[in-house]
Amino acid sequence: MSSSTRAPAAAEEAAVIGKLSTLDRFLPVWIGVAMAAGLLLGRLLPGLDEALDTVRVGQVSLPIALGLLLMMYPVLAKVRYDRLGTVTGDRRLLISSLVINWIIGPAVMFALAWTFLPDLPAYRTGLIIVGLARCIAMVLIWNDLACGDREAAAVLVAINSIFQVIAFAALGWFYLQVLPGWLGLSQDALQVSTWDIAQSVLIFLGIPLVAGYLSRKLGERSRGRQWYEERFLPRAGPVALYGLLFTIVILFALQGDTITSQPGDVARIALPLLVYFALMWGGSFALGKGIGLPYDRTTTLAFTAAGNNFELAIAVAIGVFGVTSGQALAGVVGPLIEVPVLVGLVYVSLWARRRFYPSAALSR
Repeated sequence: MSSSTRAPAAAEEAAVIGKLSTLDRFLPVWIGVAMAAGLLLGRLLPGLDEALDTVRVGQVSLPIALGLLLMMYPVLAKVRYDRLGTVTGDRRLLISSLVINWIIGPAVMFALAWTFLPDLPAYRTGLIIVGLARCIAMVLIWNDLACGDREAAAVLVAINSIFQVIAFAALGWFYLQVLPGWLGLSQDALQVSTWDIAQSVLIFLGIPLVAGYLSRKLGERSRGRQWYEERFLPRAGPVALYGLLFTIVILFALQGDTITSQPGDVARIALPLLVYFALMWGGSFALGKGIGLPYDRTTTLAFTAAGNNFELAIAVAIGVFGVTSGQALAGVVGPLIEVPVLVGLVYVSLWARRRFYPSAALSR
């Protein structure tokens, strides 16, 4: 991009940043504060984790469930559901997403888990479970912050949800028993109820999806699209980030003692996760650009490939191996690494838009 092109782009971006709220502009700071607050609460109030985990929605702690629902509703309320047909007709996007999420993603995590944790079978199994749980929740936040295609994200998340119900248990059997047997490696067993997976999908995607759809449908019908998008959405939008920060505080409070008491193990688990997120996001972004997708769909492809459904991974690890198991710890470390990494990748994505998509609009 020439200097004459960069100057207006930089000026326009500065104008856009100037319009951001304090919450949006300093989101990485607030996320860091939320992590620290959660860890501090977990250490200062030893019984807090048990109290927070007493009531559950499906297999997930009620406070985390509430945070996830608050986080997802505003993003799904922004989706223009009358545009979904333009996404379902994009075969390049849909086929690429299916291949990356359900063939490449689990295989990459399997390879990284065995490469980095050959001597720690419990953590290795936990990471493989994380790799099988494709993202249906937080990816909507990251995609929205990176100016991805909301409609495309909604469609890809829905597809991931369907495949999760159908394929999760079968893939767990393949990657923990069949493939290790073929390679002469140690095997593990994973028995998980299809209904538990379906229940997770119905709660954490179904409820906010229906609420978001009805909000748009009824809001536009009663007050018009202009009112809905210019008055209602700006008021509802910050709820998603408040829900995200609340979820992070609770998540770190629930697992703070485990994390701070085993820093070496956390570091061992974190390393393959860092490599995983970099490979999945970077490879998917490069693929999207290579097959000619516009920026918004390329970034949506990248984030839906890199994110994981930590609610399901943690629930499965706890349900099958126990709350104090190494598999459960690996599941918990997953989102603790994913959140700051994917926040960072939001900024990488916005940089890549300036670098590789100079004609893309800087605001929506």
